[in-house]
Amino acid sequence: MGGDSANHRRPKAALVLLACLIAGAFPHWLAPAARVVPGLGLAALLAGHVGRVIFFRPESSPALESAAPGFSEAVDLSPGAPSGRPAVDVVVAARDEEAVIGSLVERVLRLRWPADQLRLWVVDDGSEDRTPQRLADLRDRHPQLRVLRRERNSGGGKSGALNAVLAELRGRWMLVLDADADLPADLLERVIPYAEIGGWGAVQLRKAETNGALNWLTRAQAMEMAFDADIQEARLARGGVAELRGNGQLLRRDAVQAAGGFNEATITDDLDLSFRFLLAGLPIGVLWNPPVSEEAVTTIPALWRQRQRWAEGGFQRYLDYSDQLLSDRLTSSQRWDLGAFLILQYLLPVMVVADLVAALLTKTLPALWPFPLIMLTVSGFSITSGCRRRGEGPELPPPTHANVLLTVIYLLHWFAVIPWVMLKMALLPKSLVWQKTNHAGVASGSGSSIPVCSDLVITPTGQALDLDDDIVI
Repeated sequence: MGGDSANHRRPKAALVLLACLIAGAFPHWLAPAARVVPGLGLAALLAGHVGRVIFFRPESSPALESAAPGFSEAVDLSPGAPSGRPAVDVVVAARDEEAVIGSLVERVLRLRWPADQLRLWVVDDGSEDRTPQRLADLRDRHPQLRVLRRERNSGGGKSGALNAVLAELRGRWMLVLDADADLPADLLERVIPYAEIGGWGAVQLRKAETNGALNWLTRAQAMEMAFDADIQEARLARGGVAELRGNGQLLRRDAVQAAGGFNEATITDDLDLSFRFLLAGLPIGVLWNPPVSEEAVTTIPALWRQRQRWAEGGFQRYLDYSDQLLSDRLTSSQRWDLGAFLILQYLLPVMVVADLVAALLTKTLPALWPFPLIMLTVSGFSITSGCRRRGEGPELPPPTHANVLLTVIYLLHWFAVIPWVMLKMALLPKSLVWQKTNHAGVASGSGSSIPVCSDLVITPTGQALDLDDDIVI
């Protein structure tokens, strides 16, 4: 996708914002007895869909059963098999990561995979610390390590870094990791067969938070990530849409090339690529185990910056691909799933704010309250379901009543983030700037060296990142 769609985001965002404001305020001009009807109707319609997805998922995914033309039987990936094991390129985009780059390289090169079929590519995106020297030392000791250097102002964010290395890759699969990622040694042995047998264009691993026990905020994020992975699996099983999450995404290289590479006009390369895979008919699988581990942000300001980026990148892809998403490229179940989650994730928060403002102005009670109340209740059940599952990696917080209630209340932050981001997208011009998370490489309780994200921010807005997080403000 080029700049043309990006240039039309502002008027599209303004139109959607206006429609949400009108929809949220409209019930207050109805007769008192009818004011609650829109909220109840939306709640019944969308809660019914989400409840069906969560609680009545089939035993196996229709997408898995039908997504594998050419794969009629299990693929033998043992070293002595005639087909052998496919080549894999692990790709990491890094900027100023001297504290953690060494431990990351060691973890990746411990993966159990034939040495001649595994390469680690680190894109040094203009680091100004000792990252280049550390990489040079590591390259001397590890022939599987390849380093690609970009100038600091090369542009394109993580997408630009990934596009720069894409032409150099030779593997059938590319595993994209963040600089603070941790992963089990048998990950490729388990994930590659699933990807090959299923015929997936990409596979997203569950993200697990290594510091979930640090404070209430990290605990809520750990439960949120379990909730997200569980929902993704359920959506896919019901013929809906699964999405990439950046860290821990296994991509088939020819599928990425068929989709046009990585979009340098977006601030969330993973979410944008998810839609382009969807439109190209390239299925995305989701795996609960094994997970990829990472650090949750530890403070409210850091969370606010992070979620602004996620919200803007997530919403702008609907604006960029709206015409195609309504086309016959998608099945009816995919379009319905996308529409339901568009309303729940992006439109509902703005409508609720408009409802509250209209209630104050007209001195009436809020009219849409059944809608968010029922959806948060359903979310609570799904959080419980996700956290009850057996998960590898960092231990999930127990789904006690207190923890589930905490996480449901925590999810209310989206009712502030989404309206603010949509307002900015509708009114303010955008320009690409960089953020940076400082990784200290502090050891976790498990004894492995896990990088810790500090809240050091280089630029004035957006999330602090490991290069993979850039933001348009």
